[in-house]
Amino acid sequence: MKKFLLLMAIGVFVGTSSFAQDKPKDMEKEKAEWDKKVKEELKLTPDQITKYDALGKEYAPKIEAIKSDANLTKDVQKEKIMSLKKEKETKLFEFLTPEQQTKYKQLKEEKMKQMEKS
Repeated sequence: MKKFLLLMAIGVFVGTSSFAQDKPKDMEKEKAEWDKKVKEELKLTPDQITKYDALGKEYAPKIEAIKSDANLTKDVQKEKIMSLKKEKETKLFEFLTPEQQTKYKQLKEEKMKQMEKS
């Protein structure tokens, strides 16, 4: 019986750790899909795509640094990340047309609704 419980505990641990390792890959895939959707649905120009990609490269390491900072509580991390995302969106809107801004807001709302359902 002890062997069975030990095997079950190991199975749960291995299953959980392998699931945790898939999460970053899933997040990367989701991010890539989001970027593709934004570029296609907003019909970004080549110049806008360059600027959009540059924003992503500028903010990704900042967000990762906050996520990996063990000195911050989850609430503080969330607050700082939300602040960075707002800042990034402000910069994004500087080179989007008013129509693209409206469409972006719609896409973002749809994404939020999907996340709430999950």
